[in-house]
Amino acid sequence: MTERERYLFWKLANYFIIDLDYRLVHIDREEREIWLETDRHKKVDVVRILAEDIDWANRLKQDILQTGDKAERLRKQLVKRDFNVLNIYVSEHTPVDDYTFIIQDPFNAEPGKTRIQTLLMAKETLDESIGQINEIFGSPLQIQASGFYDADLTYELQQSAIQKVRSREREERELFEHGKPFFTYLFIVMQILMYFIVEINGGSTNVETLIQYGAKYNPLILAGEWWRFFTPIFLHIGLLHLLMNTLALYYLGTAVERIFGRVRFLWIYLFSGFAGSVASFVFTNNLSAGASGAIFGCFGALLYMGVINTKLFFRTIGMNVIVVIIINLIFGFTVPGIDNAGHIGGLIGGFLATGIVHYPGKRKWSLQSIFFLVAAAAVYFMLNLGYHNDRPEAVNARVQEQIENGDFEAAYDTLSQFVSEGKGDAVSYFQLAYAEVQLQRYNDARKHLEKAVFLDPDFHEAHFNLALIYFDQGEIDKAQEHALKAEELSNQEKYRDFLKKIEK
Repeated sequence: MTERERYLFWKLANYFIIDLDYRLVHIDREEREIWLETDRHKKVDVVRILAEDIDWANRLKQDILQTGDKAERLRKQLVKRDFNVLNIYVSEHTPVDDYTFIIQDPFNAEPGKTRIQTLLMAKETLDESIGQINEIFGSPLQIQASGFYDADLTYELQQSAIQKVRSREREERELFEHGKPFFTYLFIVMQILMYFIVEINGGSTNVETLIQYGAKYNPLILAGEWWRFFTPIFLHIGLLHLLMNTLALYYLGTAVERIFGRVRFLWIYLFSGFAGSVASFVFTNNLSAGASGAIFGCFGALLYMGVINTKLFFRTIGMNVIVVIIINLIFGFTVPGIDNAGHIGGLIGGFLATGIVHYPGKRKWSLQSIFFLVAAAAVYFMLNLGYHNDRPEAVNARVQEQIENGDFEAAYDTLSQFVSEGKGDAVSYFQLAYAEVQLQRYNDARKHLEKAVFLDPDFHEAHFNLALIYFDQGEIDKAQEHALKAEELSNQEKYRDFLKKIEK
């Protein structure tokens, strides 16, 4: 490589790296080829510079084809739909045969995806190529006059470009090393500790025990126990559930806490868990517990990084994060018993929570304000929807209070009208039947209990109450059938005692 070619190579590298803020993708050991990329210039995503004498047009064509293959792989890695590459050759002279037809029109490595524009910076075409670069980028490229290429100046250009590259690499490393994990380990200890406490006091798969220790249970939330939006984050149903979430929290939590710092991670994790519980409260009636919503919030935080630092995200962890999210969501939609509403709520909550706090030491007040307003509006809308009076859970909670106060007539009036409008669920019919028994309307109670077990075949209390009515009406076989079902679903002493009574 001549001194002229070295100067032009590093002058171009300096121009793109420092003046236009391109990032180094690759440079070979001989420092003859360099690849640079950016997300700030719409016309040119990648610049490739090669310092090499191109003697023949066929050699030029072959190299452009090879460049197209490399650029297409890079496009897929960066998940870009359209990809524009500026391919610059620094050569002593132009090829000896006709080459203009090769670079006259942009080359498409794959139609509609990767587009390559080629410039040849030989002695014969230098001014023309500089003019094209200035036209494309709108920033003047100043090249020293021919015959005065100074080795010291070339060295200065080289060092300034390398220092800029190292400075940017240091900033990117710092982005992943802002804080040392603390709250991640604290949450891991808390959920393991809570698991053993729940196991000792009734079992982590026992419904009554889970409700006692704060699982998400819609009727009690509607009754005023708002803290159940947070307490489920630290409870788990069974050992496998605990192990899976602990492992996920260890890897995801530490990554997010390192990127965003301890205080931001604490906010992201708790808000995500809250958002997941709210989504579960609105869209599912099942009892639920677990850190999954908060863990999906960590995914949401990483997706926010992908929006703000797209190139860095896809160059490092991006595709892995997206693939894992998609797999988990598909798993949640296809496997019964998984609270996918909580997962999606946590994912969105984590994204919004991260947008509110942004990166440590950086501020984007307008963007953060927008995220805050969107998050506040979403929480208000979801809570309003969840607490809406026409929801079965809301009506059931109000009726339960009437039943506990002994106001069976009011409970009957409320529920009979509610179910006649086709809005009731299994609990609504169960409570209506209970009120009817207290009012000695046994045939109506029997009919509504039959509806309750039809809507929810695993409703053991409804099976037991229906067995009692069948027994009182002399239908012993049906009474035994439903008593056995109740005992099978929930091995309670009163169910066993009633079965013994039937057998006698």
